[in-house]
Amino acid sequence: MGATAGLTFTSLNPIFAAECSGVDIGEPISPQIAEAIHQGMDRYAVLVFRRVKPLTTQQQLSFTRSLGELEGKYTKIEAEEGMRLDTPLLSDISNLSPKNELLPPEDRKRLFSLGNRLWHSDSSYKKVPARYSALNAHVLPPEGGDTEFADMRVAWDTLDAATQTRIKGLIAEHSRIFSKGTLGFRFTESELNDFAPVRQPLVRTHPRSGRRSLYLSSHAGRIVDMPQVEALMLLRELTEHATQREFVYRHKWRVGDLVMWDNQATMHRARPYDDLKYPRDLRRSTLTAGAPALSFNGRVEHVAA
Repeated sequence: MGATAGLTFTSLNPIFAAECSGVDIGEPISPQIAEAIHQGMDRYAVLVFRRVKPLTTQQQLSFTRSLGELEGKYTKIEAEEGMRLDTPLLSDISNLSPKNELLPPEDRKRLFSLGNRLWHSDSSYKKVPARYSALNAHVLPPEGGDTEFADMRVAWDTLDAATQTRIKGLIAEHSRIFSKGTLGFRFTESELNDFAPVRQPLVRTHPRSGRRSLYLSSHAGRIVDMPQVEALMLLRELTEHATQREFVYRHKWRVGDLVMWDNQATMHRARPYDDLKYPRDLRRSTLTAGAPALSFNGRVEHVAA
């Protein structure tokens, strides 16, 4: 347990993840509190804020903005009837239609959302990926629907030296086409253009803490200048290493929880629940990393020593 600027961080896992108390994130926070939260994120990578009830839309956006710049709008799959939430600045992580009805089995949003059960890093398919993601629980099923997080810093630290040397200069290509395509999802021509692959380093250095980590995601489907079969095998082997049980924290949600994680240091995935029987309504706000992962700290990451 540790304390900074009046905040208390209580570890939830031997390696990473902590519950943060001593702040009401539904009220405006000071720059000092914001910096203490950043320091907590640097240390733990996943922070849990327990609340009696969910944040309002404006409370969630205000809290997230106090920590950085929100991601801009981007093309995504919606329920066939349109959007459910009243702002595109919150991602609708639910199995609900705009009428708050359970999505039918063949709804494209439902099928697309099943890909969240794959290990991934938010927005790794964008040239400028995500920094923090903040997910707030509004409605939960009676069982299932947990979220798992894996520490990519420890995953890097525990690789053997030969593998570290081999992979630290590699560049992967990320796209939703790769991740959802493994599930048999078919895309429109417009979506194929929107989801054109982008390049990300396979190993990156955190811009604040300076710690190295693996940069893995189900969105990664190719490695530059590597035969495809070899690239996919390497990505699979690294993902298996990075998601060993001792590197994973599993969060069991309570209504009102806001869980925030650093996409620059973790991967995550949703766990199954009976989505055709029970509603699950979570809402995510996301901060942009502000710069391509290949150029953090003013240098080209993949040639760092």
